[in-house]
Amino acid sequence: MNHTIKKLNTLDASMLVMGSMIGSGIFLVSSEVGRQLTSPYLWIGTWILTTFLTITGAYAYGKLSSLFPQTGGQYVYLKEAYSPMTGFLFGWTTFLVIQTGTIAAVAVAFAKYTGFLFPNFINENPLLFNYINSQQLLAAALIALLTYFNLKGISFASFIQNLFTFTKIGAIVVLVLLGFFAAFQNDWIHFENFFRSPTTFDSGSQQFITVDTFTLASLFGVAMIGPLFSSSAWNNVTFASQDFEDPSKTIAKGLVYGSALVCLLYILTNIAYLGILPLEGNPSGTTAYERGIIFASQDRLGSAALESLLGNIGATVMAILIMISTFGCNNGIILAGGRLFEAMAQDKLFFSKAAHLNKNGAPSYSLIIQGVWAILLCFSGGYGTLLDFTVFAILLFYFLTVMSLYKSKISKGSLSKSNQVLFAIYLLILLAIAGNLLYVKTLSSTIGLALVLSGIPFYFFMKRNQSND
Repeated sequence: MNHTIKKLNTLDASMLVMGSMIGSGIFLVSSEVGRQLTSPYLWIGTWILTTFLTITGAYAYGKLSSLFPQTGGQYVYLKEAYSPMTGFLFGWTTFLVIQTGTIAAVAVAFAKYTGFLFPNFINENPLLFNYINSQQLLAAALIALLTYFNLKGISFASFIQNLFTFTKIGAIVVLVLLGFFAAFQNDWIHFENFFRSPTTFDSGSQQFITVDTFTLASLFGVAMIGPLFSSSAWNNVTFASQDFEDPSKTIAKGLVYGSALVCLLYILTNIAYLGILPLEGNPSGTTAYERGIIFASQDRLGSAALESLLGNIGATVMAILIMISTFGCNNGIILAGGRLFEAMAQDKLFFSKAAHLNKNGAPSYSLIIQGVWAILLCFSGGYGTLLDFTVFAILLFYFLTVMSLYKSKISKGSLSKSNQVLFAIYLLILLAIAGNLLYVKTLSSTIGLALVLSGIPFYFFMKRNQSND
């Protein structure tokens, strides 16, 4: 079977970008951002800065995809710009934590919202070994199901992707419209102190405390974790280049169109949240409105917003829509990841079986081992833990990939002055955020870095196997 036939177009590329980006984050992480930064303008500011970073990154990757339209995407860019080992370390880290950790985190979020509908059956109460709970088991089952769907081939997986992506975009648009309507009806009351002096919520004392300028800047960097994670996975479309028509153009357009629209929706969604709920709230509040954005129950902010507007029916509808969103998101991430490991296997830098395609043209072995490892990660810790591990590694490879455009052998001297300045600003901001994470969240960031470096001995092991073939 000729698996190099291009089947997907620019719309499919945009849908894959959007579907991979829109998952659980926009419905969960804004509460934690609010606990870090209780001033609305800074709270929204994290999403605006994330928008700049995401669209700039997507634009840079679009340039690289035009130069290297082969399957493997970011892996190929890093391999060509630096060395095969750099590409391998990206693929290794993607397998260990970036791709699989994201799959696990989104699956856990799916289970969280399912638990809203069936709290007696899907919850965090230990079931096995006084540790494993029904939320984790459901997350694992979701990953297994979506891996099975993707084994059916790219056409079937793309159909599911487009269907669920259109559905969840519609759900977000409805939430935005309701939020703006509520804000208008209430004379935008939650925006009256938009520029108030910032505080942060101290979980130890359970109080809001004032902070100095340096601490505020550091907190802003930490608060970026959630928005950055929510806006990640747009680069996944580059992994599956071989499945697209004219990938040198289609991928670049899909990256920019898809990421820009998602970022716009994210900013509007957060404005809608603030139109419905106050940012600060009371952790002991008995209603969604009293708890506010910061203390939404289990951080399920999407459901809290509609519960405040429409009661239990609204919360239930939103929970179902978010389940659809996370389902579609994980389908896109699983679809793309298998292609990355296929490309590495073709270079003999991954398990040789990962290059095998089944009768449907799907990289079956890649998809299965990706799914198994993601399932194991579902039992590694909570949603926040998975975010901390993945974001530092994601930032590191974003930095290296965009930095490659400054290498003459990549850009051939064609990088304009305006682009040089744009990408330099991007790189400096990434460096500041990553450095701050290493300082504030030292343990999780160090573990993330260690996971990257742990691939070095495996790289030389793979190279030795190459020479023995």
